[in-house]
Amino acid sequence: MTPRSQEKSPVAPQTPGALLEALRTLRGDMLASAARAQARLAAIHADRCAGALNLMHYLALRRHDLRPIQTHLASLGLSSLGRAESNVLANVDAVLRVLHRLEQCAWQAGDPEEPVARFDAGRRHLAAHADALLGPPRTERTVRIMVTLPSEAAEDGQLIRALLEQGMDCMRINCAHDNAAAWARMIAHLREAERQTGRSCRIFMDLAGPKLRTGPLEPGPAVVRARPARDAFGRVIAPARIWLCAAEAPAVPPAPAAASLPVPADWLHRLRAGDRVHLDDARAAHRTLTIADVTDRGCWAETSRTIYFVPGLVLQREAGADAEDEDRCRIGELPPIEAALVLCKGDMLIITRDERPGRPARHDGNRRCLAPATIGCTLPEAFDHVRPGEPIWFDDGRIGGTIEHVDADRVVVRITQEHARPLKLRADKGINLPESRIDLPALTGQDRENLPFVARHADIVGLSFANHPDDVTALQQQLAALGARRPAIVLKIETRRGFEHLPDLLLAAMRAPQCGVMIARGDLAVECGFERLAEVQEEILWLCEAAHVPVIWATQVLETLAKEGRPSRAEISDAAMSLRAECVMLNKGPYILRAVRTLDDILQRMHAHQAKKRSLLRALRLANRPSIDHDRDASPDGRDRTPA
Repeated sequence: MTPRSQEKSPVAPQTPGALLEALRTLRGDMLASAARAQARLAAIHADRCAGALNLMHYLALRRHDLRPIQTHLASLGLSSLGRAESNVLANVDAVLRVLHRLEQCAWQAGDPEEPVARFDAGRRHLAAHADALLGPPRTERTVRIMVTLPSEAAEDGQLIRALLEQGMDCMRINCAHDNAAAWARMIAHLREAERQTGRSCRIFMDLAGPKLRTGPLEPGPAVVRARPARDAFGRVIAPARIWLCAAEAPAVPPAPAAASLPVPADWLHRLRAGDRVHLDDARAAHRTLTIADVTDRGCWAETSRTIYFVPGLVLQREAGADAEDEDRCRIGELPPIEAALVLCKGDMLIITRDERPGRPARHDGNRRCLAPATIGCTLPEAFDHVRPGEPIWFDDGRIGGTIEHVDADRVVVRITQEHARPLKLRADKGINLPESRIDLPALTGQDRENLPFVARHADIVGLSFANHPDDVTALQQQLAALGARRPAIVLKIETRRGFEHLPDLLLAAMRAPQCGVMIARGDLAVECGFERLAEVQEEILWLCEAAHVPVIWATQVLETLAKEGRPSRAEISDAAMSLRAECVMLNKGPYILRAVRTLDDILQRMHAHQAKKRSLLRALRLANRPSIDHDRDASPDGRDRTPA
């Protein structure tokens, strides 16, 4: 491939006549391309024919470098075709019509002038398809909001109602998590929330697909550390709050807790506010807890010193010098620390073809590696298609390496990603092989088992890892075999192959009356390269608008806000840019309600400024500043003295 810096720029047409001829040639190519695709277009659903035909016209147009033509058109004050995606032929014809008049020549025989009404037809088709797929938009914004439900939503109907009230238009259930019973409870909560609020919400069920992930790791020790908050000088400014609950029926802490300890219920019920509890922690350090509050579900204890708790640790309620056994208890089971592999540039990592728990690297006393770290994987057959020298990425591209060796039992990886601090690789993290040709069907056995439930309850089904038209056909056939009710299919574009096959995928999906595309930007960025994501994302938006197919803008939208409660500046800009799509997806997090409110506000504000690629020229308050229409109050030194 020729480097961009060495590409030869095509010569611009020098006269309106030459420009007219160039556009005639382009138009001919568009019509010829559509004619050659008649057999494929015949299979398109009647409701999608206009979009499929326009897609063929657009692909033909974009086989040419239009930049010189655009420059010349702009110099004549004509449309430069920069916003022609939704109705390509009508836009080209509109320009040709003016050029014919400028050249004082008649429109060529066989090319009748198109009615003006057709010029905006593409945008109307796209809006209608978006309404049918995602539901009608809200009055104050045209872009819908999709929210991924956390597992807790199966037991928390109030959360779903709150999401609906804050602006959720589409509820996403990730079939990679939970089970049919939990999904059914989520759906029941949604139906009740719809009844209570009078709002409607579409159900999007996302098939897991052949997602390659890291396997489990050997559990870390079962130890919990509780420490108070200190200032810069080490002085305690807030004690550590510890939740004590009955081991027989553990209760979730009603507020953030430094530790949650299960203890025998009979011992717990004897505690009173002000009691002191003594212990020797995992380091044999003597510590004291003070009972601050007693509730019917558990007790709050506080300490001003750091404590390490382990299962079986003895707690002694202070009861005078002659303490009885009944004043003592042992802490019950505690969760193990989440294990992680610590990796640095140059380290070896062994990926085993099973899900046996992985383990960290072993070193001798001089820090020499005796055995490299190992970890399993969820889809070992994927490694049948890899070769030495190919790149491999873990955890959404945070950790990169190169495959050095492949055999029947394992894959040897050399970590090549450099980072300021050692990187941690945990269980259930994604693995990407961007340059490996992984020939696996998009539908897994588990997906096929889940499809009967999905077909009965979902309005939309997400086809993960849609890489080839055969993947779309397989899902369409499976849904047809399950009965008359067929949810619309959304193609999740999350691999390089899926992106490269997008036109064919769209034509396959358009055999049905409704379909959509999700830009799964997390995996897609790793697969195509982070530096290319903006370009790839833009091309997907263009192609889908040409096909009149609604787009869902997904992955890491306001992620820091949803997880930590405060967004980054870049996230706000990204959320504003999402107005280019018909729907925006938010992922789960402790602050998801705040994220929905923020996104709703951003989309409402941007609704008056932007529609797809078109800037909407609403009145600007800045343009009405009094100083604009008056001479500047300039001082002799020439500086502006107009008040801000």
